[in-house]
Amino acid sequence: MLLALISVLSLSAGDTLRLEVGSAAVDGRVYQPHKARVRVHLDSTSTPVVAEWTNELTVGDSAGREVMRWVTRGTQTGAGGNRMTWEIFQTYDRKTLAPLGYARSSSAGGFMRLTIDGGRVKGTRKVPGDSTVQPVDLTVERMGFIASASDLVPLAAGLKEGAVMIAPVWGPEMPQSELRVFTVVGKVPTPVEGKVWDAWKVEERRHSDGQLLAAWYLVEESPYMVAGDVFMPDGRVRKMTEVALP
Repeated sequence: MLLALISVLSLSAGDTLRLEVGSAAVDGRVYQPHKARVRVHLDSTSTPVVAEWTNELTVGDSAGREVMRWVTRGTQTGAGGNRMTWEIFQTYDRKTLAPLGYARSSSAGGFMRLTIDGGRVKGTRKVPGDSTVQPVDLTVERMGFIASASDLVPLAAGLKEGAVMIAPVWGPEMPQSELRVFTVVGKVPTPVEGKVWDAWKVEERRHSDGQLLAAWYLVEESPYMVAGDVFMPDGRVRKMTEVALP
């Protein structure tokens, strides 16, 4: 862990691309309308699927602003074998990836609906099992790119071997954003459900301690992220595969 932290600190002091929400260095228009399906396994893709969802991207206009709209619908299996369905609607500025709206609901009964204007976040939420609808009103001092879609950032900023990007990320469950470091390792053969991609491997680390959070495997066409490894606190790995849908 100490060596990882030293590595991150040395990268941040060197020639590194520092990104903010609204940065001219980010161009989300690399993402074209498409639909894709994600499957998640634990530790190995040979284990049973524990979650599956579809992502669909459309683009449009909102009060003269070009936006991207993501619709995600999925299912996941809990430890007891119970299945839950859920859906998420997200709106971003198409070029900058600035978050503008977020809505989430599930078959468990909870929901969250947010509007985002710069660092101001307002809306409502209900926790599963609770009948009370609670207001949400908070100010994020340094708005970040949406944490659950952090894999969008490297491709939108441009991929080349050895590139390093530092960017804030934020999610609806986070009171404030945190810095992440994205390092483009290079292109690697990446098998995904019977097809081998020549994909860019990008490592995502937490800036504060150098902890490796995820490894993303990215391409410049649909589905854009073909695979991902998300490293969990208990040492297990959520292994994702993604394929384009018609």
